[in-house]
Amino acid sequence: MFRTMYDTDVTVWSPQGRLLQVEYAMEAVKQGSACLGIVGSKYVVLAALKRSPHDLAAYQKKLLKIDDHVGVAIAGLNADARTLAKYMRTECLNHKYVFGAPLQASRLLSDVADKHQRCTQTYVRRPYGVGFLVASCDATGPHLYETCPSGNVHEYLAMAIGTRAQSAKTYLEKHHAEFPALELDGLIKHALKALAGCVPSEKELDKHCASIAIVGDGMPLRMLDGDDVQPYLDQIELEGGVPTPEAESKAEGGEPASDRGGGSCSRRSWRRSGTRGR
Repeated sequence: MFRTMYDTDVTVWSPQGRLLQVEYAMEAVKQGSACLGIVGSKYVVLAALKRSPHDLAAYQKKLLKIDDHVGVAIAGLNADARTLAKYMRTECLNHKYVFGAPLQASRLLSDVADKHQRCTQTYVRRPYGVGFLVASCDATGPHLYETCPSGNVHEYLAMAIGTRAQSAKTYLEKHHAEFPALELDGLIKHALKALAGCVPSEKELDKHCASIAIVGDGMPLRMLDGDDVQPYLDQIELEGGVPTPEAESKAEGGEPASDRGGGSCSRRSWRRSGTRGR
């Protein structure tokens, strides 16, 4: 993207009807480290690829706990993610204190979408440069949501965001019909196989850069890192390794995954972007 006279402020429309600073914020999400989510019949699994800014630095956390029934995976600016995560935790605590019950995830995400959208209408603020994949399991069942800097919220059966996410999306689109029938271990292995397609070619997916979060019916949010992830990686290796999307498409006589359209396994969406009060 190149600088134009229409991107000096978030409230300035271009002649094509675009808010360029909002699009720049969405580009920051695409440049973030990859993360994905899968919904089963009783569980939701999040998988994230951790980055290390330097060989001597620790890996940055990409999975955050919001409440016992809600967890998020982030792609984009970590500082913006911490601010929004703090807001989400406060909302969950307030609801639990007042009503004595967990906050339903759809209501929480509606408030987060409103917070995103307000930044697209006020010139003194910039849009949040982060996208969330939110896993939750409440009285309505397991859910996976995606938030966007534009203020949109979508619910998915499976979704991936971040750098090289198209490879993971292709894998999820091919196998998403199997997810409702799988137990927890099967969902985790599918998540790691999809995440492996987002790893740079010069690196491999290992226990240091992969992290998993699980939430389900009767199971509070649980994080898996390091040695907890290694058994699943060993099982995948024993089963024949991680299939690449290119190899799968060639075996089926199709075109490479990078040349396909970027569809997704969507359930429904709420729109929160645009101008209000009309």
